[in-house]
Amino acid sequence: MLRMFHAELLKMQKSSIWSLTLVSPLLASLIGLGIGIEGPVQWEQLMANMNITHTVLFLPLLAGIFSSCTCRFEHVDGGWKQLLAQPVSRGLVYTSKFLIVTLLLMLTQLLFLAVLMITGWIKGFSGDIPWELFLLSVGGSMFASLPLAALQLFASTIWSSFAAPMALNVIFTLPNILIVNSEKFAPYYPWAQPFLAAFSLTDKVGGLPIFDATLYGVVVSSFFLFFVSGLAYFQRKEV
Repeated sequence: MLRMFHAELLKMQKSSIWSLTLVSPLLASLIGLGIGIEGPVQWEQLMANMNITHTVLFLPLLAGIFSSCTCRFEHVDGGWKQLLAQPVSRGLVYTSKFLIVTLLLMLTQLLFLAVLMITGWIKGFSGDIPWELFLLSVGGSMFASLPLAALQLFASTIWSSFAAPMALNVIFTLPNILIVNSEKFAPYYPWAQPFLAAFSLTDKVGGLPIFDATLYGVVVSSFFLFFVSGLAYFQRKEV
């Protein structure tokens, strides 16, 4: 498994995809720098404002871009045939590609956290940094991005075109602006889950975090559904 993951990592080394991990954090920083924040919870307000655009639009879009890029090399010039002709397990190939997508999403989240801190320091915020709040938000939205990453990787193995899964992702991401406000539908919509998870563990009652069992139950179950379905398709995929 480690050798397969390392091989996938080497493929992506010379790709410009790594620079995309900075796009959303930097755009979120511009939003944070452009708004006026006052009061005793400046860090919390900054995180909330930066998180909205990041988790509603850019994080779902990046999940699709990262997934498509991991399959781009194999879709060109019979790459799947060359790869699968080697003595490698299809399950390991698919899993290693998903781990690359997960790594890129994790890097994006870590950069978002770093940029959040830098933005607050530039604005001259005082007071203690709410590390627990930040880590719960960043970790929650990262975790809730996994079903979407699994779904997008599934789509990327089906279509040889780079544009097709990307277009699908954009089509379903744009309604996010409206769907995230729906208590009834949002928890079941994969593109809205990163936003909901970014705030579900950070809202508090009596000083205790609120755990949305419905949201995280859907996230876990949909991840297994999308990943297992994609893996099963890939195991039978003709190349």
